[in-house]
Amino acid sequence: MLSIGEFSEMCHLSPQALRFYHARELLVPAEVDERTGYRGYSFDQVEQAMVITVLRGAGMGVELVRRALDEPDAAPGLLRRHEEEVRRLRRAQDEALGDARELLGSWPEVRRRSVPAMTVASKPVPGPVAARDRYDWAEVDDATTAAVREVVGAVESCGAEVSGPPWRSWAAETPEQKRRGLTAEGPHWLVKVPFVTAGAAVPALPGDIEVQPFAAREELSILLPGRDSVAKFGTALSRLVAHPLDAAYVDMSRMRHVLHEHGVETAVAIRALDGTGDAG
Repeated sequence: MLSIGEFSEMCHLSPQALRFYHARELLVPAEVDERTGYRGYSFDQVEQAMVITVLRGAGMGVELVRRALDEPDAAPGLLRRHEEEVRRLRRAQDEALGDARELLGSWPEVRRRSVPAMTVASKPVPGPVAARDRYDWAEVDDATTAAVREVVGAVESCGAEVSGPPWRSWAAETPEQKRRGLTAEGPHWLVKVPFVTAGAAVPALPGDIEVQPFAAREELSILLPGRDSVAKFGTALSRLVAHPLDAAYVDMSRMRHVLHEHGVETAVAIRALDGTGDAG
């Protein structure tokens, strides 16, 4: 029989770790002295300790390690699923590190620009993506990406050419959209894809994809890297609202989120204070 100190040295597990594994019934000593509480381990428990060390070193939680020990035939599948989750988390962390480097390396600033008139293909984004106590921006991004892919495919299949980055805006262009935008079913967003054609004729797009004009306007915009979040959206709004304008204001009702490969650009129209329309 090995004392806890001897077993600890042999297995390279601290006595504290062995006590923790005992408490969690992951590695129960072969015997425990009822009078002194001293733990004793048998030599054949070294292999079990080795397996636990390897699996814990791979990042598996105690409950998952216990399942792997109790169900040896299921252990390879458990490890594969754990590995997939680890790789997913690593990708997310790598993306977050890239966002942080870009953000801190070149702090986003508000810029003013003139946006020309264009023709866009518009489609509602299906799915109840805004009917939750906490807004799920990742779900919005995924649904938007799928809708943009569908619109781009439809535009290109008609012989037209995408002429700029797509964007999304709140679905409030008609009374019906405004009504449905307040429900769980939605749609809550529209995607817009600008395009040009070789001739004068505008293609007839399929399904619920509508061809619309987009009027020229002055805008303020700010680009924040990475996926959307409530914090990023709030930061963009605060920067845009606080930006100084001469005899003009930002029209939040005409906000759009321009979708770039490395981030989302929040843009708002500038309107003249005298009510004559967009600022020039």
